[in-house]
Amino acid sequence: MVGALVALALSLVVHNAARVSMLDNARDLADQRIQVAQRIYESGRQQNPGAFGVEVDDAAIPKDLLAKVTEDRRATYIAEDSQGIPEIWAAVPLKDGRVLSLHTRITDRSTDVLKDLDQALVIGSIAVVFGGCALGVLIGGQMSRRLRKAAAAANQVAKGETDVRVRDAIGGVVRDETDDLARAVDAMADALQQRIQAERRVTADIAHELRTPVTGLLTAAELLPPGRPSELVRDRAQAMRTLVEDVLEVARLDGASERAELQDIVLGEFVSRRVAAKDAEIEVRVVHESEVTTDPRRLERVLFNLLANAAKHGRAPIQVTVEGRVIRVRDHGRGFPEELLADGPRRFRTGSSDRAGQGHGLGLTIAAGQARVLGARLT
Repeated sequence: MVGALVALALSLVVHNAARVSMLDNARDLADQRIQVAQRIYESGRQQNPGAFGVEVDDAAIPKDLLAKVTEDRRATYIAEDSQGIPEIWAAVPLKDGRVLSLHTRITDRSTDVLKDLDQALVIGSIAVVFGGCALGVLIGGQMSRRLRKAAAAANQVAKGETDVRVRDAIGGVVRDETDDLARAVDAMADALQQRIQAERRVTADIAHELRTPVTGLLTAAELLPPGRPSELVRDRAQAMRTLVEDVLEVARLDGASERAELQDIVLGEFVSRRVAAKDAEIEVRVVHESEVTTDPRRLERVLFNLLANAAKHGRAPIQVTVEGRVIRVRDHGRGFPEELLADGPRRFRTGSSDRAGQGHGLGLTIAAGQARVLGARLT
């Protein structure tokens, strides 16, 4: 649109300049002819002014031109006929008080030249607009492709693929705004990754250092004399040990260093045996069997975490359904809170305002992490 507007504006300027120049030349020619006719007429050498195409006291002379001549001035005037073709008038006052005038029209040759110029301007404008559009699409498309590649790489980084770099994804050696953006995103990703890794190391170190004293505390609690106070101490010590182990597992999963030990298993049979060993009251229904390649230990960890979550936060009956490669765990409680459904599991968030006996919010986090290691999807 900008190219079309510029081409239109330039075409109008050139057309008007050419028309004005043509009319100025015609006026100059008419002025010269009227001066020659005036000298000849006033010298008395030619008594018939019509031989030069001039008239004396022409009744058709325009009023504006006549007004100038009555002021004892030589003048020219441009008018248009009924077809819009310019007409050139020139007039000069004579010594005897009469008015000598010349009336000519723009020649067909001049009109043809102006038409040819207009045609050339139209063709040139169209060529400029299409050429500008093609160049704009080429340049804009190149930048758009680089931006799309940058966006795709940034999305990969956001999904946790820390080895992806935006600047490598866009390629090339062009130093433009896209390259500056890629450098900034890469620098931000590196800084965030370093900070996350530092936090993970701190978490893992703290959990690891806590493991020894917690184990000693649990061993010492076993030596306490029987009684309700001793049971409470042993219960809390066991809960602390479980928390430390869960935090260590989360730290290992966050470090992306875990690798699955794959085996071929029949999914329905595997789930039925594991669930029956854990709780015989849980109903297992196999819609149809499927052989899968997975890590049985990690799959069992995910399954047991989901069952524990259903038992703690849901309500009986708990049902497990195996349909092909899909395992569904369902309880009949009030369901997950909206914020958990929207944001996914978050560590130390149980979705319950009452924390008493409700766990630490690491079960679903561990299940999601183990599912990532398996290449599975937890919803």
